[in-house]
Amino acid sequence: MTDNLAELNERIERFEHMAKADPDNEMAHFSLGNVYAKVGRHAEAAQSFERCTTASPEMSKAYQLCGQEMILAGWEDKAVAILEKGFEVAASKGDVMPRDAIAELLKSIGREAPQLDPEVDEAAERLRASGSFICTRTGRPGTKLEGPPFRGPIGEWIAEHIAAETWSDWIGQGTKVINELRLDLSNEDAQETYDRHMHEFLGIDEELLQKLESGDG
Repeated sequence: MTDNLAELNERIERFEHMAKADPDNEMAHFSLGNVYAKVGRHAEAAQSFERCTTASPEMSKAYQLCGQEMILAGWEDKAVAILEKGFEVAASKGDVMPRDAIAELLKSIGREAPQLDPEVDEAAERLRASGSFICTRTGRPGTKLEGPPFRGPIGEWIAEHIAAETWSDWIGQGTKVINELRLDLSNEDAQETYDRHMHEFLGIDEELLQKLESGDG
């Protein structure tokens, strides 16, 4: 489903309102950055993702997307600093996909990923050994969901990667989306709108969505 400009602008307005109303809401900044990126407003997307890293310093995906948008905005020097920090955060938590994506972004502008202190690998190993469930959306420890919230590969991915606390936050936000947009979820278009907001909130980007739907996730 391709988003039209009117829909994207409506989502920008909604997320701008959320971010302004609650400046510490990292999910609002993350979602706003995603929509800015979709319409090619790279500088504003970078700023939103940077605010997200300030609000949630352990969210490695936000560093990756922030650096990506900074590069597209022509801010390579700033991108290097945020990507190097993000690489260290991702490595310390064992977030392999964001870590490798950040290394590729650095390589794309002629830089190498930083050499990490052995303590970073040790921190990742301690985290793995502790058995703590780390929410990939927030980068923070949380409670693992008892099972997929709904059937299908996306529900299974959520159960494996999203903490119960983050899912609960989405339920609250999703209720606002339904009420504000007056969505009738028995309608297919309304369900697609709801799902799109959910994907943005949980950090399920187009690339990941395609992998999940094709069975490669």
